[in-house]
Amino acid sequence: MSAPLCGITIVSLEHAIAAPLCTRQLAELGARVIKIERRETGDFARHYDSRVKGQSSHFIWTNRSKQSMTLDLKHDDASPVLARLLKQADVLVQNLAPGATTKMGLAYEDLHAQYPQLIVCNISGYGNDGPYQSKKAYDLLVQAEAGFLSITGTDDKMVKSGISIADIAAATQAHAAILAALIQRSKTAEGSRIDISMLEAMVEWMGFPLYYAYDGAEPPNRSGADHASIYPYGAFNTSDDRVIMLGLQNEREWEIFCREVLAQEDLLADPRFSNNALRSSNRELLREIIQNLFSSLNAAQASAKLDAAKIAFANVNAMQDVWNHPQLKSLNRIVETHTPAGIVKSFLPPGNDSSYNPTLSAVPSVGEHTREILAELGFDTQEIDKFYTNGLV
Repeated sequence: MSAPLCGITIVSLEHAIAAPLCTRQLAELGARVIKIERRETGDFARHYDSRVKGQSSHFIWTNRSKQSMTLDLKHDDASPVLARLLKQADVLVQNLAPGATTKMGLAYEDLHAQYPQLIVCNISGYGNDGPYQSKKAYDLLVQAEAGFLSITGTDDKMVKSGISIADIAAATQAHAAILAALIQRSKTAEGSRIDISMLEAMVEWMGFPLYYAYDGAEPPNRSGADHASIYPYGAFNTSDDRVIMLGLQNEREWEIFCREVLAQEDLLADPRFSNNALRSSNRELLREIIQNLFSSLNAAQASAKLDAAKIAFANVNAMQDVWNHPQLKSLNRIVETHTPAGIVKSFLPPGNDSSYNPTLSAVPSVGEHTREILAELGFDTQEIDKFYTNGLV
C-alpha cells in the first residue's frame, strides 16, 4: 500500500530545525518535499557541526527523504520559478525571518488569490502579530520566554533542555496542523493559512507547570532529575556508578516498594511518608533511605530487585547505550540512510501503521535535484543552463 500522502507535493522555504523536522515527517508519510536552499551553501544547519561523517548532526536528523533545489529567492528571476513550483504544490511551508515572505510577495492573501487550493504553513518564533512579532527567536530564547528555564535545573542553577525542544514542539504542532488542513481541504476544496509559533507550541507543552502555578500559586521548584511533585520519582546511584531512574506513581506501588524492595515495612506507618505530598515535602529524608539501599547494589542487582517487585524504573543511558538499546534492536528500529558522505544509521519513524511502510530515502546534497525539478516545471536545457550562469540556482 502506498503511504497516505503519496501524490502530495510540499514546497518548503526552510532552514534550521522547526520547518525541516516538520517536513521530514510529512515526507515519511509519502509526500514529495522540495526543499528550497541557498545557492552553494544551502541550509545553514548543514554547517552546525561535522559529527556524522563530516556532516551536521542536526541536518542529517531533519532532512532525510527530501529533494533539494537551490534558488536565490531575492533574484529578479526567482518569481517565475516559484510560480511554477507553487502551481503544482499542495502545501507551502516556511520559517524564514519575520516578514521575509511578505516582502517576496508570498503573503497568504496573495497566494490564495493565485492558488486557492494551496495550504500555507508559517512557522515563526513569536507569531504574526503583537509586540514580539519581529523579534528573532532561537530555541533557547523561546525556552526562556515560555518559562521552561524557570522550572528546569536545580535550586541553584537553571538548565536548558539538551535538545531543541521549542523547535521540536513547533515542528510537531505544524505537522499535525498540516495533516488537519489537508483533511479540511478535501471537504472544502479550499486551501488555508496555518500560523505556528515556537512560543505558542512551547507554552502548550508547559501545561502542567502553568496550571500548577494557576492563579498566582507557587510554581513547581526546580528539582534536577527528580519529579517536582511526585516522590520517589527520580535518580539514584548504584555501587558501580550507574544511575537508575526510579518511578512510583501511587500508594499501591509505595507499599510494594517498602515491603519488597526496601524491606522496611515500618515506613508504611511513618507519618512523614503517608502520602505523596508528604513524601515529596520530605524527599531529602526519603532519598537518603533509598540511596542507602542502592549504594549497596550494583545496577544489575538493583534492576533485578525492582523487576521482581514490578516497580517502574529506567537506566539513565548515554548516547551509545541508546544506539545499542536492546529494545530498539528487537523492534528493528535502525535502518540505513544514504547521505552525500555515505551510508549512516538512522531510525524508523515512530508511527507504526500496518497499512503502509514509511517513505524513506536519502539526505540530499545541496541542490541535488535542481536541474531535475526545473525540467519537470517545463524549463528547457538552455533556460536551465542560463539559470546557473546568472546565479539564480
